[in-house]
Order: sequence, then structure tokens, then C-alpha cells
Amino acid sequence: MKLLDKDNKIWLLDDDNFDFPSQDMMSDDLVAIGGDFHPQRLINAYSNGLFPWFIDELGYIHWFSPQKRMVLKPDEMKVSKSLKKSIKNRGFEIKSNTNFIEVIKNCSKIKRKHEDDTWIDDNFIQAYTLMHNLEFANSIEVYLENKLVGGLYGILINDVFCGESMFSFESDASKVAFYYLCEWAKQNDIKLIDCQVYNPHLESLGAYEISREEYFKVLK
Repeated sequence: MKLLDKDNKIWLLDDDNFDFPSQDMMSDDLVAIGGDFHPQRLINAYSNGLFPWFIDELGYIHWFSPQKRMVLKPDEMKVSKSLKKSIKNRGFEIKSNTNFIEVIKNCSKIKRKHEDDTWIDDNFIQAYTLMHNLEFANSIEVYLENKLVGGLYGILINDVFCGESMFSFESDASKVAFYYLCEWAKQNDIKLIDCQVYNPHLESLGAYEISREEYFKVLK
């Protein structure tokens, strides 16, 4: 059962059949509130272009589908000369899906501009770790001298990698992780990397905005 409030937001109940609003019901970026982190609900959300962004002070999950979606085709990443040097000469060791829990925990600790607190709380960590165990969530890890210094994680759905967050404790470490994500995506015929919302850092790497309608066409 779903309830529609006066602002045209869908309120989800925990006993829903894990479905979400159709595209023609989406007006703003925020399209649904409530529900839970059941794996099937998360799979349905990403399959329909939504993602959970944060949990409010009352404990309600807020589900977003931005009208402008930031994306990148894996073969269109911009690799600067300095990044090429870091990839070649810094001695970084790259692994994938060997330390997911530490990647998401480190992402939760990173302080970001214009944000007072992280949205990655214990609920997110528990939910996405379960998704990793179910082989839907993936991580790229960057090591330097056997120490985890950078990485990212996200959800792979319908040949689209939905990036969630990244972190870096060494210069260029997150960029190196993103580079290897693109290389992995090319090798596995991933059509698109979903960066969710505008970010100048990702724009410098080649990401750009498309409409929600264009994103849905790729996703489907």
C-alpha cells in the first residue's frame, strides 16, 4: 500500500510489494519517502532510476530520482597527464570486492563540502553490505604499501553501475579507483556509470548531465 500526500510525494509502507512510482508520477527530484532497506526494494529502486539519499531525523528514507542525472560512459573518462603519472608511478595496488565493508565505512567518514554530516549511517552500511553479499554491490579498492588509501562502491543493475560514494586518503587515490572502475566497466560491457547528481570533481573526469528521461531510456 502507498499513500500520496498533497505535495505529490509517495509515502511507502514497510509492507509494500517493494514497487515505486512510475516515471509519469515523478515531478521533483524527491519522489518517495519511507519504506525500508529490504534488498528487493533496493533492487527495484535502482532498476527504476531511484536511489536512497538519506534518512531524516524521524527515521524515514528519502528516495530520489534527479531530473538532471550526472553520468559517464566508461570510454569517455578524461585522464589528465598527472593522473596518468599517478596510475603508472605511485605504486598503487588495485583490488575489487575484497574489502567492501572498509570502503563503505571510510566513505562514511569523509567530510564533504556543503554537508554537515554524512548520509551513510549504520543503516546504509548494513543494507549495502548485505547487497554486496548478494553480489549486487561492488567496490574498487586502492592500496599503497598494503594500506587501504582510496576506493569507491556502488550498485550494478541492468548494465549500469550506480556509483554511491568514494573516498581518498592519498592524492589521486579516488581518481585512480574511478579510472579502474571505467576499465572494469569497459571489459564487462557496462553501458553507463551513474554519478547521480552534479559534482565538479566528477565533471573534471568527464561526467556530464542528461535528463531523467534520457537516463531511463538507457536503464531500460
